[in-house]
Amino acid sequence: MTVVQVALGGAIGASGRYLSGVAILRLIGPQQIPLGVIFVNIVGSFLMGALITFLGQKELTHWNAFLATGILGGFTTFSSFSLETWTLIERGETGLAGVYVAISLIASLLGLIFGVHVMRWVLA
Repeated sequence: MTVVQVALGGAIGASGRYLSGVAILRLIGPQQIPLGVIFVNIVGSFLMGALITFLGQKELTHWNAFLATGILGGFTTFSSFSLETWTLIERGETGLAGVYVAISLIASLLGLIFGVHVMRWVLA
C-alpha cells in the first residue's frame, strides 16, 4: 500500500513540477538559467520543511509516504535532499552534512556526465 501511495503522490508531484515550469516559461519567457527548476527546488524545499514539521507535531506521520516522498519527492527530489541535509545539521553532524552535500552534488554531476558520454558512445 505504501508503494501505491508513493506512486500516486509522485504522479501528482511530477505533474506539478511540469506545470510549474510551463507557467514560469509563459510568465517570464525563456531565460539562460532554468528558473522553473530553481522555482520548484525552492518551493519544494520550503513545503518539505513546513510539511514534515506539521505532520510530526500533529502526529500525522502516516501521511509521509504520500505527501513527502510522493508528492514533494515527485515535485522536486531536491526537497528530499534538503531535508536529509537539514536532519544531519540538526543532529549536530555538520561535517557529515557537508560531506553529504559535496558527494551528492559532485557525484550526481559526474554521473550525468558519464551517462551522456556512454550514450554518445553507444549511439556513435
